[in-house]
Amino acid sequence: MIIRDRSEERIGFQESSPYKPTYDLQTDFVMVYGIDRTMPERIKAWKEKGYVVHLMTGVAWGEYQDYLYGKIDGRNHWDEAQKNKHDSYIQHGKDVPYMVPTISYTNFLTERIRAAVDAGVEAIHLEEPEFWADGGYSEAFKREWQIYYKEPWQPPHESVDAEYRASHLKAYLYKRALDRLCSELKEYALVKYNRFLRFYVPTHSLINYTQWRIISPESMLIDLPAIDGYIAQIWTGTSRTPNVYEGVRKERTFETAFLEYGMMQELVSGTDRRMWFLHDPIEDNPRHTWSDYRRNYYKTVVASLLHPEISHFEISPWPKRIFEGKYPKEDGTGVETIPEDYATNLLSVMHTLGNMDQQDIHVHGNAEKIGVLVADSMMYQRRNFSNEENESNARYDGTDPDSVGNEEDIELLNFSHFYGLALPLLKRGLWIRPVQLDNVRRFSNYLKDYRLLILSYEFLKPEYPDLHNALAQWVKEGGVLIYVGDDRDPYHKVREWWNTGKHQYKFPREHLFECLGLVNELDQGIYRIDKGVLGYLRLSPKELTTSNKSADWLRDIVKNSLETYDQQITLEEKNYFMLQRGPYRIAAVVDESMSSDPLIIRGNFVDLFDPTLKVLGHIQLKPDENALLYDLNYDSNKEDVKVIAASSRIEELNQSENGFEMIVRGPEKIKAAARIYCPKKPMEAKLVIGKVTIPIKYEWHEPSKTVFLNYKHSSTEQTKVVINWK
Repeated sequence: MIIRDRSEERIGFQESSPYKPTYDLQTDFVMVYGIDRTMPERIKAWKEKGYVVHLMTGVAWGEYQDYLYGKIDGRNHWDEAQKNKHDSYIQHGKDVPYMVPTISYTNFLTERIRAAVDAGVEAIHLEEPEFWADGGYSEAFKREWQIYYKEPWQPPHESVDAEYRASHLKAYLYKRALDRLCSELKEYALVKYNRFLRFYVPTHSLINYTQWRIISPESMLIDLPAIDGYIAQIWTGTSRTPNVYEGVRKERTFETAFLEYGMMQELVSGTDRRMWFLHDPIEDNPRHTWSDYRRNYYKTVVASLLHPEISHFEISPWPKRIFEGKYPKEDGTGVETIPEDYATNLLSVMHTLGNMDQQDIHVHGNAEKIGVLVADSMMYQRRNFSNEENESNARYDGTDPDSVGNEEDIELLNFSHFYGLALPLLKRGLWIRPVQLDNVRRFSNYLKDYRLLILSYEFLKPEYPDLHNALAQWVKEGGVLIYVGDDRDPYHKVREWWNTGKHQYKFPREHLFECLGLVNELDQGIYRIDKGVLGYLRLSPKELTTSNKSADWLRDIVKNSLETYDQQITLEEKNYFMLQRGPYRIAAVVDESMSSDPLIIRGNFVDLFDPTLKVLGHIQLKPDENALLYDLNYDSNKEDVKVIAASSRIEELNQSENGFEMIVRGPEKIKAAARIYCPKKPMEAKLVIGKVTIPIKYEWHEPSKTVFLNYKHSSTEQTKVVINWK
């Protein structure tokens, strides 16, 4: 474990409450949440503790009652609140509606956030630019429709065309708002303070927003030079949303998180922008037990670490609710605070995440990536729920699993078109990656890392015809494209480039096939195209979720298409994923796979998901289990002390002939743990807090030459761990 400089901003958290030593996690940066009268004082308090301080605030909603009720400019602005077809406001809380991002609202936000610039924050996070699929009925949105489309507003629920156009407009409006706000405040910071101000957008993945029926700019943000990066808001709450595989609907947290994190890295792939992957040790739904939270947290951590391109992390939203909150007991008799061992282990994992910028990456098994093409237009095809009676059923945000009871609406929420293309291959241990179709025209050679891509226009649409020229060229130069679709999606009829203008097509697929040099009426099968191959499966992707046999249809055409391309290529199917990042071994075994055999890992490892940081020589992972391990054999240097893992921030580590000492920082009242490699057996261990010295019990593990310690931090005095071996 290295000693990090806070300026690297590798790990951080967000918190709306004032500073408190019980949740002072000692990360590199903190995002002070919310703009109110206490904001300057909260910023000052965290700065005094050594943090790099950012600000985070909601861009779609917030405590903006002064604006709503006309105290800012004398005009009531409730006409800008998002409304559904029942003429009801879509709200995050009482008097906290989701907003239509009008010019007026954007100007208000700009002025509110200017106060944070004056308070000296180094970066600003504009959280969750969200417009609900059920929205689009407020007077402000009707005005924006008329300005954008130059035609009278149409109720989005009355036709697929109106819904598609409404959703596209919703994404554009938040893109416009972010562009104006960030550009103006960047200029303000440079002019007034000669300070370069950074802007980031914390946002859910395109997969989750589509599944939950929320519209956001997503890849549109790549086109905004004033945006410096993103936070991938992925956690148990998004990833446990049920989906269907081989006819079974259930939570698949690891698999969904794996796809979500893969999706989010596409926002920074090939750019100089920053991405932090988020984890949450609990979630917004407070009805689960600590064991449930813990199990799912580990799954999301492992899923994120299997994407080594990203090495920055938001290790927690709202640490106060984690370390001071109470959640149901296992026996249902009441609530309880976080178990001591989970709190200790959380801190160890969090600080380990700060050391994930490793250049030595090794994938165990076949590392070939298979891309499933996705696009922002997925969000534009998410019709209103059919439930007309209960307005509370109009949206789903993951906190109430029983809020959607209608069978037709559950099928919509399953998002089976996407998962039908991804899960049959992911469940066989293949490295499936969502690939942003919209980026094909943004970046040259965007597809060069892929030999096989899967595409369907039954749940997304290509927004520009030149995408097909690039796809066709990629195939002709040696790519393998699998197209799945039966042309029955009603959204093929929306007013778009393929059915307007001089040359018209019934479906965008017809234009794609024309670019490939193929006739429109093509039989299902496999076709050679110059140096590449097209595999055509003429059915709806959602049919691939119904059974093992239907999943095999996709697996078979992928296999046969690759064999047509090159008979020497074989996909290595297995029931696990495993990756080495420097000294860290990350592994996950999936269930519902080709085998239920466990994954056996042999060597000399420290289990980083164990509160006692056990040393293991033999690890057996069963289906639906995962691991984060430190490989003790990775580094041959046996002379220097090395911190393997610690639930503390290590600020200094000094080694001498007699032993070593290190300064540790962390939240008070939580038991800290560390496992440290020592070239010699310790004779004593002690904790020095200010002028007070306290003996520490320690456990020496002779085979690995490591020592395990437990101790506690002080928030008022410098805390030092001292080990003597003489």
